[in-house]
Amino acid sequence: MMFSEKLIKEMNVQIRHELYSAYLYLSMASHFDAQNLKGFGHWMKVQAKEEMEHGMKFYEYLNSRGAKVNLEAIEQPPLEFGTLVEIFEMVLGHEKSVTDRINLLYSIAVEDKDYASQSFLNWFVDEQVEEEEHAGEILETLKKVGDKGTALFMLDRSLGGRAE
Repeated sequence: MMFSEKLIKEMNVQIRHELYSAYLYLSMASHFDAQNLKGFGHWMKVQAKEEMEHGMKFYEYLNSRGAKVNLEAIEQPPLEFGTLVEIFEMVLGHEKSVTDRINLLYSIAVEDKDYASQSFLNWFVDEQVEEEEHAGEILETLKKVGDKGTALFMLDRSLGGRAE
């Protein structure tokens, strides 16, 4: 089975996307920590760590297939954010863009008849379903509870319990 240059190139781009995601979520964590929303901050730090792990999965996979890893520059994430709802709209939108990237990689692997890469990417396909679901659930909850009061305190506390 052939590991195409096109797929190798796009997987290298994906490493950058995953690491940018980690930067984005870490920037959001800093924003929440500064506002004393420690649960939201914790959730974002766990999210950032997961994104770093995703980037490493692509790194390790490329190495295991004998492909060259090409680490591209990572764009600086935003430093300022809007309301809680706006932030989680951004998170959901970002996760949807990551899903689009994973789908692109998968479609290239299918086109190439690269069954090893399809198998590798299946985990990411499933992971993105979970990522969008979790971000969507938090967004919908925030739309219901608003950004003040006891319900927000309870949500912050709940998010602080996310396992690492």
